[in-house]
Amino acid sequence: MSESPYTVSDVMTHTVVAVGRDASFKEIVGLIDQWKVSALPVLEGEGRVVGVVSEADLLAKEGVKGANEQALDLAERAKSEGLTAGELMSTPAVTVHADASVAEAARIMARRRVKRLPVVDAIGMLQGVVSRSDLLKVFLRPDEEIAGEIVHSVLTKLPVTTPLSVTVADGVATLTGSAAERTYMPIVARAVRAVEGVVDVRLELTHR
Repeated sequence: MSESPYTVSDVMTHTVVAVGRDASFKEIVGLIDQWKVSALPVLEGEGRVVGVVSEADLLAKEGVKGANEQALDLAERAKSEGLTAGELMSTPAVTVHADASVAEAARIMARRRVKRLPVVDAIGMLQGVVSRSDLLKVFLRPDEEIAGEIVHSVLTKLPVTTPLSVTVADGVATLTGSAAERTYMPIVARAVRAVEGVVDVRLELTHR
C-alpha cells in the first residue's frame, strides 16, 4: 500500500522573512511583529540557514529582569545579553527537507517543541518555511479527493475476496464490507488513517 504523496513542499510557504547574523534585537522584534511569525531563520552567505531566532530567545532578555544572576546558567545569561541575531539564535537550526512527508515534519515539530521549521535543500540553503498551520492544510482536502485516494492507494490493493467500499464525510472515512474480511480490517484501517486529510476511520461490517 502506497503512502500519501503529500510532502512539505506541497504545503510550505515559499516567501520567507529571514535575517542575517548582524540583525539587531529591535529589528528582529519589529519583523516578528510585522509579519506575525513566531521565529525567523538566520542566514549567512548566499542563504544557508545557521540558526533560528524565536520569541523564546528574545524573551530571555525580559525574563532575567529581577532574577538572581547567580541562579542563571551560562546559556540563559548569554541569551539575556545578546544584541544581534547571531548572539540570540538557537543553533544548529532544527530544519526539514522539502521532500519530507507532512507526518515527518509534524513529528519533528512535536519532538523539538517548535512551531515553524525552515525548509532547506541538501546543502542547507533556505527554500521556505513550514508552520503548524501549514501542516493542517491537509485537512482541507475535499472529501471526494480523500475517498478517491483511499480507493486507489488502499482498497484496490487488498488481498480480499469481497470488495470494500468507502465514503468520506467531513474527513471521516467509513469503510463498508463483509464481516468475512474482518481479519484484514485493522491493517486496512491503519492504511486509511495514514491518508492525508483523514480525521477518523469507521468500520461497518455486515454478515451475509
